Amino acid sequence: MNLSLPQAGQASDRLASPFPALGMRRPMWLALIALVAAAFVASLALGAVRIPLDEVLRTLAGGQASKDTWQTIVLTFRLPKAITALLAGAALGVAGLQMQTLFRNPLADPFVLGISSGASLGVALMVLGGAAVSASVFGRTAFLGEFGLVTAAALGAAAIFVVVLTIARQVQSVVTLLVLGLMIGYLTGAVVSLLIYFSIPEQVAAYVNWTFGSFGGVTWQQMRVFAPALLIGLAAALAGVKPLNALLLGENYARSMGVNVRAARWWVTASASLLTGAVTAFCGPIAFLGVAVPHLCRALFATNDHRVLMPAVILLGGALALVFDLIAQMPGARFTLPINVVTAALGAPIVLWVILRRQSFARV
Repeated sequence: MNLSLPQAGQASDRLASPFPALGMRRPMWLALIALVAAAFVASLALGAVRIPLDEVLRTLAGGQASKDTWQTIVLTFRLPKAITALLAGAALGVAGLQMQTLFRNPLADPFVLGISSGASLGVALMVLGGAAVSASVFGRTAFLGEFGLVTAAALGAAAIFVVVLTIARQVQSVVTLLVLGLMIGYLTGAVVSLLIYFSIPEQVAAYVNWTFGSFGGVTWQQMRVFAPALLIGLAAALAGVKPLNALLLGENYARSMGVNVRAARWWVTASASLLTGAVTAFCGPIAFLGVAVPHLCRALFATNDHRVLMPAVILLGGALALVFDLIAQMPGARFTLPINVVTAALGAPIVLWVILRRQSFARV
């Protein structure tokens, strides 16, 4: 994928003011907003039980649906799921954009720092570690009640989060940070594999089911934690747009522009880790969106300017998460596909098409 760097004059212009380019490409922005709105409403109307669009809109407006069951389905089940997908897709898209810029690597994704591996380790300890280990590690968090696996995943992600932030303050090179993040992932993966090896099939099945990922497990009570965490992470990411533009040309250039590179690196790492950790804790390890959405936005808007890309990945990430979840539900069917199956099977060909199309244009 082409991650071409801007010229020095262009980069300095990009540092001047945040988000001045949002008024440009107005049809593209309107199309993205329309896609988000359509996907959101469709996710409320379609499913095993199809609900008329006017009934959905009446329910959202605070009215009473013609059937009580429709009212319950929309407000209790589908609305929190749609909000979860919207926020999770936006968060993973932003985190992926941050990691690809920070490491200057088009293959970097939100999980490159090992945060997702930490969440997986927390869940593995709870599900696969046996009753004694689970009680000793997670017994004191029982007051969280229905959070269950979310508590375990959050604790695991938080532990790695602290380690990553500590490392980010000390290391001088992003390559070192990348390697350390990968090593943390391998280490936690080894522990998880060991737990799986010595676990009974029922425990393994429960853990594997969590790794499939789902937007449907977040209740309204959990939303009180999930939504604020992601909104804080997104706000922090938006606040760091200008340093990201400077980092496109490398750390030396960023320093020459007056950017505190170490502080910027820590800020980007912190916001991306918060976004990734929260999504993984509540939804499981959702694959593909983080690495693909930034590339799709670069192709759609033909730019590397983060003042354009940051809001673009928020909109497109949320829209794609809603669309993929809708496909996974297979409206009218009695079963639901794992979300990771849909994101990989349908998303990967889209990215491949974008890559090949841009390569063909480059030869002309």
